Amino acid sequence: MHKRKFLFARLLCLFAALFSQLFSFAQAKEVEMADTMRSNGKIYIVVAVCLTILTGLFLYVLSLDRKISKMEKEA
Repeated sequence: MHKRKFLFARLLCLFAALFSQLFSFAQAKEVEMADTMRSNGKIYIVVAVCLTILTGLFLYVLSLDRKISKMEKEA
């Protein structure tokens, strides 16, 4: 019973945080840096670098998972 209350409280806090972000985005102004980078074509470089980093992290986690699974089977 205690775990359910704890889980409910955590979910409630999560949804509150998410909805508070929605209200702050509704009041946001235009971002000049993004417009400048988009007009110069550099935004695509930023996106490519971010995707490359995320892909590398994902592949690293997958390789660690495989190594750990292999070690668990051996033990």
